[in-house]
Amino acid sequence: MGKLYIVGTPIGNLGDMTFRAVETLKTVDFICAEDTRVTSKLLSHFEIRKPLVSCHEHNIRQVGEGICERILAGENAAAVTDAGMPCISDPGEELVRMCCERGISVEVVPGPTAAMSALAVSGLPTGRFQFEGFLPTDKKPRLERLAAVKDSTPTLIFYEAPHKLRRTLDDLHSFLGDRHISLCRELTKIHEEVQRVTLSEACAYYAEHEPRGEYVLIVEGAAEKASAETIEEAFAQVEALVAKGVRGADACKQIAKATGFSKGELYSMLLDKNTV
Repeated sequence: MGKLYIVGTPIGNLGDMTFRAVETLKTVDFICAEDTRVTSKLLSHFEIRKPLVSCHEHNIRQVGEGICERILAGENAAAVTDAGMPCISDPGEELVRMCCERGISVEVVPGPTAAMSALAVSGLPTGRFQFEGFLPTDKKPRLERLAAVKDSTPTLIFYEAPHKLRRTLDDLHSFLGDRHISLCRELTKIHEEVQRVTLSEACAYYAEHEPRGEYVLIVEGAAEKASAETIEEAFAQVEALVAKGVRGADACKQIAKATGFSKGELYSMLLDKNTV
């Protein structure tokens, strides 16, 4: 029995191709590619000559059976996507599942991932994050997904195509409010750009400018819900926010919304303390 190798490829800069990825692609019997035209250019650059099998979302179930049969017969295969890590918002996920169901060994050859690269340069919290990939295009499942993530506190990660960006920004702003967002496009390429703005600013900007390139959207998570039994406990949370540099009025508004206590009363307590 052979083996399936999941091989990460560059998301833009060919210099990010690893030695192990090149060696693996040179030694397998055939390569499963999302778009054989794109992969042919990559293979040509590294002087790799191997048979290609077209494997994409529209044919994965039919083609996947044949791929599995060849591996079970002793051939080794590699799966690549157009850019980045296969199986992340990619039909390679289904191929891996089919191989696992048949007892075929699957080995990963790591490479660049747009989501993690964008998160790293976003300037937003990276300790906890939630990858959402592409939002559904149909209205009902799209609204259900947005409603499901509205109160998620980890940083949110979305993928989006340029022709759908405006709608997605508008929907995010409507459902999530005016949060911070980093829009990362053309990562590792000549025209790499990271915009660190708010959702309202992003909506206004792209109302006037045409989106270009593929985007990774890194969106600030929902604020942690505060709780307090007494107004003194709520005020202590206000003081903690102020100590971190949050304006007094903003801190009172945030804690009042989270705890249900009066914003005005909290602000009066803050003014009284500052005048003592």
